[in-house]
Amino acid sequence: MKKGQVFEGIIEKVEFPNKGLVWVHEEEQYVTVKNGIPGQKVRFVVNKFKKGCGEGRLLEVLDKSPLEVRDPACSIFPFCGGCMYQTMAYGEQLKMKACQVKELMDGVVDAEYLFEGLKESPQEFGYRNKMEFSFGDEYKDGPLTLGLHKKGSTYDVLTAGDCKLVHSDMNRILLCTLKFFGERGVTYYKKMQHTGYLRHLLLRRGDATGEILICLVTTSQEEYNLEPLKKELLNQELEGNVVGILHIINDSLSDVVKSDETRILFGRDYFYERILGMEFKITPFSFFQPNSRGAEVLYRTVREYIGDIKNMTVFDLFSGTGTIAQVLAPGAKQVIGVEIIEEAVEAARENAARNGLDNCKFIAGDVFKVLDEIDEKPDVIVLDPPRDGIHPKALPKILDYGVKNIVYISCKVTSLVRDLEMIQGRGYEVVKCAGVDQFPMTVHVETVVRLQRKHI
Repeated sequence: MKKGQVFEGIIEKVEFPNKGLVWVHEEEQYVTVKNGIPGQKVRFVVNKFKKGCGEGRLLEVLDKSPLEVRDPACSIFPFCGGCMYQTMAYGEQLKMKACQVKELMDGVVDAEYLFEGLKESPQEFGYRNKMEFSFGDEYKDGPLTLGLHKKGSTYDVLTAGDCKLVHSDMNRILLCTLKFFGERGVTYYKKMQHTGYLRHLLLRRGDATGEILICLVTTSQEEYNLEPLKKELLNQELEGNVVGILHIINDSLSDVVKSDETRILFGRDYFYERILGMEFKITPFSFFQPNSRGAEVLYRTVREYIGDIKNMTVFDLFSGTGTIAQVLAPGAKQVIGVEIIEEAVEAARENAARNGLDNCKFIAGDVFKVLDEIDEKPDVIVLDPPRDGIHPKALPKILDYGVKNIVYISCKVTSLVRDLEMIQGRGYEVVKCAGVDQFPMTVHVETVVRLQRKHI
């Protein structure tokens, strides 16, 4: 097998997150090919070669998979990088993701445990309460586009005017914004040249409240009168209610959505969402589970896994805006949340007060450092780290508390299984595990694990 060779084959299975395994008969070995569906016959080119398993890039789907039983729900599938599995029945997506999680867990868990499968999202489509759309063009020097990147591309952007992952309100806002700037010939920011004006359109919408926050992200390189855009956006016929329109200035060289300056064009710079009977104030950059109804499934699972916490102190580490802490607080003596992002901690404190919870304390800082400064000792620990898992220096400190029960929530199961090696090595065993499908149609999945210390 050589780099640049082209082969055909059938994707036998897809490993997490989206690595399809294709057996190449001529070479008698497997090649991993991303962005495919089990059962598809594909043509691919070899990118890397190594003994045992090479890596390939998908060129063409030659034959559909037997699992593809429905037509695409939007106009830009399968070229858009936002979705993978629209044409698969939702039940088949759940089975595939459940197998991916269990296979990874079985590879690291060193004792028997209960695997509860994958819990489905209450909404198959239209579930996302947040979306970051990019300005760009579909091809070099093409007309202005606004939407999501093509699969495998960091430059080409497809207009996502009928995206089915979001509420139709977001699609209407996107198309209105694109039409406004397209008619005026406004430039978009080019990442290589670092020139241009339009960067992103960040939209957030409360599923329960219908409140919508619109954030236009641009550079400061040009200046436009945005009053006409504001009027057009407010005149859109929407099911929800626009509560804020923001103009965010971002002159960062990196392609991230951040604010150097935020101007309020209309209303306020936050919106409200309700989960499990509690109300949460969410700002443009606050972390909040992107699937509100799916988050309720996730938090109920966490609440079940943590068990009876009456008269106990719970540490919620990597607590974000404190949603998990507040869901657990009514049953606990106290909950202490630690989060490095100060804006999220401020929101958590405000939300706890709004929900009438006086037994929550939130501390801003790095978990690794903050644990040395907290006087309280936990009875139970909840871990909900970023995608890359827990820093190897912080994890031993967490385990030093020696609590009986730990609940670990992970949005990237490969990071979870890496951390489980150390956790099990320090005397904990996996009792049970469940996946929660927060992101239907995509490769992503949340995993919840209950760990118990042995020989207590």
